[in-house]
Amino acid sequence: MQRTRPTATLRPIALASLVSCMVAAPAWAQSNTSTLPQVEVRAGESRAFTSSSIQVGTFRDQDPLDVPLTNQAITREVIEAQGSTTLYGALRNTAGVSHAQIGNATYDNIAIRGLLVDNQRNYRLNGSLPIVNLIDTPLENKERVEVLKGAASLYYGLVPPSGIVNLVTKRPTAQPLTTVTTSINDHGAVGAHVDLSRRYGEGDEKGIRLNVAAGTQEVGVSTFEGSRSLFSLAHDLRISRDATLKLDLEHYRKNVSEPATIVFNSAQGVPEPVDNRLNHAGQWQRYDAEATNVLLRSDINLDDTWALTLEAGHAETTRDRNFSTLAINDLTTGASSLNVFYQRNQRFANTNARAELVGALQTGDVSHELTFGFTSNARRFKGEGAPTVSGISQNYYNPRVINPVAAGTWTPAARSRVNDRGLYVFDRIRLGDQWQVLAGVRRGNYSSQTGTGPTFKYDETSPNLSVIYKPSSDVSIYGSYLEALDEGGTARFGRTNVGEVLPPAVNKQRELGIKTRLAGGIQAQAALFDISRPLVTVDGNNRDVLGGESTYRGLEVSVGGEISRQWSLLASAVFLDAEITSVSAFNANELGKTPENTARSTFSLFGEYRIASVPGWSLNGGVYFVGKRAVNNLNQGYVPAYTTVSLGTRYATKWGNSPVTLQANLDNATNRDYWVGTGGNFLSAGLPRTLRVAATFAF
Repeated sequence: MQRTRPTATLRPIALASLVSCMVAAPAWAQSNTSTLPQVEVRAGESRAFTSSSIQVGTFRDQDPLDVPLTNQAITREVIEAQGSTTLYGALRNTAGVSHAQIGNATYDNIAIRGLLVDNQRNYRLNGSLPIVNLIDTPLENKERVEVLKGAASLYYGLVPPSGIVNLVTKRPTAQPLTTVTTSINDHGAVGAHVDLSRRYGEGDEKGIRLNVAAGTQEVGVSTFEGSRSLFSLAHDLRISRDATLKLDLEHYRKNVSEPATIVFNSAQGVPEPVDNRLNHAGQWQRYDAEATNVLLRSDINLDDTWALTLEAGHAETTRDRNFSTLAINDLTTGASSLNVFYQRNQRFANTNARAELVGALQTGDVSHELTFGFTSNARRFKGEGAPTVSGISQNYYNPRVINPVAAGTWTPAARSRVNDRGLYVFDRIRLGDQWQVLAGVRRGNYSSQTGTGPTFKYDETSPNLSVIYKPSSDVSIYGSYLEALDEGGTARFGRTNVGEVLPPAVNKQRELGIKTRLAGGIQAQAALFDISRPLVTVDGNNRDVLGGESTYRGLEVSVGGEISRQWSLLASAVFLDAEITSVSAFNANELGKTPENTARSTFSLFGEYRIASVPGWSLNGGVYFVGKRAVNNLNQGYVPAYTTVSLGTRYATKWGNSPVTLQANLDNATNRDYWVGTGGNFLSAGLPRTLRVAATFAF
């Protein structure tokens, strides 16, 4: 291998509506001291821009200052203030996040620091169950969205080092809760959401939380329409003083028209983005998907110092998809060819189990917080495809209506089967009040097979070492080193081996950072990171294969919290130097290039101002910047940098005895045309300016 050193006007709004949900923090907590507390399932309310704990991996319910990796939590308060309805809407508040390949009309395909967040491994429900992010993940039943950046293989097995996106569900509240929300946007989409929580049984030992939502989908793009729905249930049961049982069940569906994605042509360069209201695909080209996630968890205090957690879950997503790509034949006239890819009966499934024993030991002046665990994940895929229909006449600048084109003969796609099991041990060693040493190791057993191809089998050992120094209780300085075997990924759409699980290879991460908690609960952090991971490239047969290594070095900073009684703020930035440092015979020309879809800098800023002279009224705004990104690893073209602006206002009042919140949010306020997604020679346009108004009633 070769190496180097490394402008449209707003349509009138017909009617205002509903939105917002009460908040509940997770019900149980593990101790950070030598004594474990009794299990508790009741939840409290959080109305802050920051969270005092995270719930990811071996850092369950830890203070963020005791986590030796970059992390950020997007709280319910931020989600509500922004009127966010999509996962990207929440994640745009953390640095380094960008869309990959496709646009954001169907679901959010996301990269962090230029590294793809794998849709079957990196998205977790309540810190554990790997859900399948191939359908818009609903936020109505989520308390917060957490991001733990970097490698997380000690706890989660073979996952990319982009980071873990954890979705924390709302829990039953201590007091009865009923809210009703309705909303409408200026494109005609309407929605309704009911959030209901009750406790029952002797001593209120049982609690239930229901979230039900439904509505139509309109995003301002021509020949686009659809619908979505959600049903979720969270149930808590306090079996005894020392044992609890928690159940999470959610089912959601989305059926919409999928806009076409533009294919990059190196001879033409990157075209100017077309009017963001245009769609080159037909309304009949549907993205129809539904997901069901079930997670059951039991926490048992064995004594004052040891606790056992048992957990099992299943996540399944099915979809039918008629996906289109547009090849521009003549950039002057816009003459183009539309290609339609047919997929149906696709089933993506994860079955997950975990057993974990957590306890505390004291050896002289040194305290140990020990974790022993076992995880097992079985991942399955099957589906059908039909021959691609190519050469349908279309125009880039003036799209014509595309009549339905019937699919040809359906044939089964290659099935894939992946099993990832592991034993891990983790020790947080406290040397007095100022020093902590965190050491862990995972021994994993991995196998994968695609179709009738060879079975890859690996046994791997993943070490993890971190040191934290706390000169005071509100400041922590840390250094960490993580090493893990990672899947090479799954062959991407458009490749002849699409869906194939690539063989594993080692990735490594080093990070040095500082975190602090300032007056009023403001949290700030800065970190230098260095990540190396295997590189996916394309061979002469248009197959995704492993071919070398890429490195990602950078600085990340963020700050957030309540500055005063009137001001709340979230700000973050990443400055990144990424390079392809090793190549193979398939991709020799990529040596020294920048990995695709990797911006050198990203920035986000969101703030809310509460007007003291008008109690209950607040104004907010956000600015989000993504730097230019290469469309492929050869760097044959770059999509330009872009900045989007969001604006919003909320007014909380009472109608009679019922609290009411009226709200309006304007996304892409300048109505900018821009490329939101790229990578793999794809270009996808961002959505038009959208005004959404809502009203929430609490009873």
